[in-house]
Amino acid sequence: MSSPPSPQTRPQSSAVPDLAAIQTDAAQPVLASQDVLRGHKAVAISHNGALYRLQTTRQGKLILTK
Repeated sequence: MSSPPSPQTRPQSSAVPDLAAIQTDAAQPVLASQDVLRGHKAVAISHNGALYRLQTTRQGKLILTK
C-alpha cells in the first residue's frame, strides 16, 4: 500500500491554493477570493457603518480601499 505524496512531491496548481494548508487557526475561517468576488472585478463590503471596496488588480492582487 503506498503512502500519500509528501507536501514536497504533491503537485499544486498555481491557480488554486491548498486552503487546508493556509488555514492554520481553526477559529479563523479562510475564504477564497473567488467566493467573495463571485466573478466580479470589485465588490463593496459594509463594515461598522463604513463602505469598503475590495478589487482585483491587473496583476491579480487584491486592494481594499475605504
